[in-house]
Amino acid sequence: MFIGFGTVVNVFAIIAGAGIGMLLGERLPVRTRETVTDVLGLVTMLMGALSVVEVTNPTLSGYVGGQAPVLIVLGSLLIGGIAGSLFDLEARLEQLARWLRRVLVQRNGEVTPDNVPDADAMSPRERFVEGFVSSSLLFLIGPMAILGSLSEGLGQGPDTLVVKATLDGFAAIAFASGLGVGVMFASLGVALYQGLLTLIGFLFGGVLAEPHVLGLTATGGLMLVALGIRLLEIKPIPLGNLLPALIVAPVLVEVVHRFA
Repeated sequence: MFIGFGTVVNVFAIIAGAGIGMLLGERLPVRTRETVTDVLGLVTMLMGALSVVEVTNPTLSGYVGGQAPVLIVLGSLLIGGIAGSLFDLEARLEQLARWLRRVLVQRNGEVTPDNVPDADAMSPRERFVEGFVSSSLLFLIGPMAILGSLSEGLGQGPDTLVVKATLDGFAAIAFASGLGVGVMFASLGVALYQGLLTLIGFLFGGVLAEPHVLGLTATGGLMLVALGIRLLEIKPIPLGNLLPALIVAPVLVEVVHRFA
């Protein structure tokens, strides 16, 4: 399995989902999409838990001390979360999505898989642009794209992106049923964006020592657990605000190593 496999799967899932959506129209029941989301939420939590287990890795504990790994994860999330909330990254991501949509589509109102605009009232060009922009924002603006791509680049495997690919595939079905082929072309943005993040993770991993990667992996794993909670609609945890923790974690590992 090669680096970038997860993004390739994600791209093909969107293309396949869009194709199915164009064939099915609006025949896919909402309850089916909700069931799939619940299952993927549970699997995401499992994947996160498996990553969090890295806090017990002997390489990490040997580098920073026996009790320090848990404190490093805690400190990373607290410092990253405080920084992210002060800048309100979650809201800024949402504002970016709304701004891009206004600029490219010039339409009001939110679009979700359960609230696709009336395609009959739109010209073919409007349908294409609406489908491309709305689905692109859904596929790209979110923590799973960032976490999954960086994780694969760091050598942790494509599992997160495969789960995301499944979610995106079903979302593509819903969007394409009303907005057509523009949804399929959103896969190009996914390929470029996630491919770049995977490359950054790969280069980043080449610079970091194994203990730093383990600290980052454990921190990212707990964020995946939070993402699973969010997918299950237990609590809408603002994961965008926690993203700086991915930068803080390897820094804290080195700080603790030097001063412990």
